[in-house]
Amino acid sequence: MKKRKYTKVEAMEAEIMEMRGAGKTRREIGEQLGSTLKQVETWITRDNRKQAKLAAGIIPRPKGRARGDAAPENVEAEQAYEINRLRMENKLLRDFLQLTGRK
Repeated sequence: MKKRKYTKVEAMEAEIMEMRGAGKTRREIGEQLGSTLKQVETWITRDNRKQAKLAAGIIPRPKGRARGDAAPENVEAEQAYEINRLRMENKLLRDFLQLTGRK
């Protein structure tokens, strides 16, 4: 199938989720939709991050510059999410340094 230069992946969200549920690989999803592997990987990563934030109680905000009167709705949930993410990153780096024998 011919690859397209630009694809609005969000428009195919339902199809991608259905294919993921069926156990298809990212490469297979990209080939079937006429998208590149990188487009599908980026969308899945973005969706996973969005789902993790929703599970932590953080409501996703639109991208771009915030309005002057806009304030974070749930500061504690956002901070807890960020702390958890940093803990996981620190553990990953600690394990890597241990494996390389630097620590």
